[in-house]
Amino acid sequence: MEIRQHISIRTYSRMRRIPVYILLFIMLVLLFAGCGVARQKNIVYNKETKLSLNVFSPKGNKEPKPVLLYVHGGSWVHGKKSTYNFLGKRMARKGVVTVITDYRLSPDANNDGMAMDVASSLKWIRENIASYGGDPNKIFISGHSAGGQLAAQVAMNDHYFDSLHIKNPVKGTILIDAFGLDMYTFFNESNYNRKVYLSVFSEDPLMWKKSSPQYGLHANMPPFLIFVGGKTGGSIIRSNNAFYSALQKYQPDAKLIIVKGTRHIGMVFRLYNSKRKMYRDITDFMASVK
Repeated sequence: MEIRQHISIRTYSRMRRIPVYILLFIMLVLLFAGCGVARQKNIVYNKETKLSLNVFSPKGNKEPKPVLLYVHGGSWVHGKKSTYNFLGKRMARKGVVTVITDYRLSPDANNDGMAMDVASSLKWIRENIASYGGDPNKIFISGHSAGGQLAAQVAMNDHYFDSLHIKNPVKGTILIDAFGLDMYTFFNESNYNRKVYLSVFSEDPLMWKKSSPQYGLHANMPPFLIFVGGKTGGSIIRSNNAFYSALQKYQPDAKLIIVKGTRHIGMVFRLYNSKRKMYRDITDFMASVK
């Protein structure tokens, strides 16, 4: 399987060929795209690293809303929170206070340091999200690709929160085509971009297992919801299936949802369409967790 390191989005403008009324319609759509959503951007959650996050809240909140932290992917070396502001807006319109966070990337941090950054953003959420209309007792975490590995790793391991002197605040974990659930098997079976990934996970096989959620499953984990693309890479399909099979020992009611006809990158960008069933699956899952 090939994991692409770069996502290139090129927009070609042919303005002279577009009628004026269509341009006006597009402008109106863009103007009102943020209606009903309060946005607070680039809030620093770690003064030492200057890492920041964006918060998207439903306007007119009367009752505290559930909270979702989204962790972006990018093979642990690429990506930034602003790319996924669309997800924050759409989730907020569905009644979820949504936080999109940045974290250090390789080579500035290894996988453990990245996980610590994610945990630190969760601490900020736990202590501050009530001011943005969120319920600090209903915090969920989600991630796509490498962000899925980080989301699972943090949700499953209380030691990240012990060092921050708080209880694990995660109520549930939503994986979107997660990559890196079993880096031990990945390193032993693949040579693809080995050098890049070794800089993230080290050359120590014991660390590969320690950083792999596959080997850290336990009875007290928050519940999982797992999405996998029907046309995603074979390695991702195999590792998610293996993770799900092992997870059922502890969470027999956990769901793995196959999103038909969707490739790896498309798994998150299909959420541009707010009518996708994935949104209902996510909000239903969050509502089901007590």
